[in-house]
Amino acid sequence: MKAVAVAAQLFTPPGRECSLCPRLVAFRAANRASWPDWHNAPVPSFLSEDPRLLVVGLAPGLRGANSSGRPFTGDYAGDLLYATLIKYGFAQGSYGARADDGLTLVRTAITNAVRCVPPENKPTPAEAAACRPFLVAEMALFPSLRVVLCLGRISHEAVLRTLGRKLSEFPFGHGAVHHLDSGGRDSGLAIVDSYHCSRYNTNTGRLTTEMFEAVFEKIQGLVI
Repeated sequence: MKAVAVAAQLFTPPGRECSLCPRLVAFRAANRASWPDWHNAPVPSFLSEDPRLLVVGLAPGLRGANSSGRPFTGDYAGDLLYATLIKYGFAQGSYGARADDGLTLVRTAITNAVRCVPPENKPTPAEAAACRPFLVAEMALFPSLRVVLCLGRISHEAVLRTLGRKLSEFPFGHGAVHHLDSGGRDSGLAIVDSYHCSRYNTNTGRLTTEMFEAVFEKIQGLVI
C-alpha cells in the first residue's frame, strides 16, 4: 500500500480544534475573528506517495500557511522553496501561492515542527514538544524516506528529538549533512540543514538563492 494511503488510515493529525497549546488556541481564536475566511487551524502536511525527501519548517506563517492551509503557501518563504523544489524535480506544476494551484510534489513531503501559527512566528519549547508526537507518528509512516531537510535550527532540533538523537552529536550548520548510521529504524537517513528561506534571511543576505540551491544539489545526490 502506498505511503499516502497508509498515512490516511493510520496517522491522526491534530484536529481543527486541537487544544494542546493554550497560547496557540487563543491566538487561533483571535485570528478567526479577524480573518474568518482563512484556514486558522493546524496545517496538515503536504505530501506525495512514497516520499524520499521530507522538508521540515518551524511553524505556519500567519499570512502564509495559516491563511492558505498548505505548508509554505502564500508567503515569501514558499516562493523560494517551491521554485527550488520545481527546479530540482521535487515538485511539478506552477506555484500559485494558494492551496488549489494544482502544484504536486514528487516523492516529497512538507510539514512543520509546530502545526499552528504562533504569535510573532515564535513557538515556545513546550509548544514544540506538544506537537512532536505528530511528527514522530508521521515520519514512522515513510519507510522510503532518505533525507530530511531542516529549515532552521529549531526545525533541526525538533527532528533530532523526534529521532531520539542527541543534539550535541549533530550540530546545526547551513549546508551540513548528518548521516545517521548507528543502527535503528532511521539508520541510513540523512539530515540536511539550511537556513530558513524566510524573507528576513534573504533580505539580510544570510541566505541567497544560490546558497539554497547548493543545499538541493547535495540532496539530489542523497535521495537516489
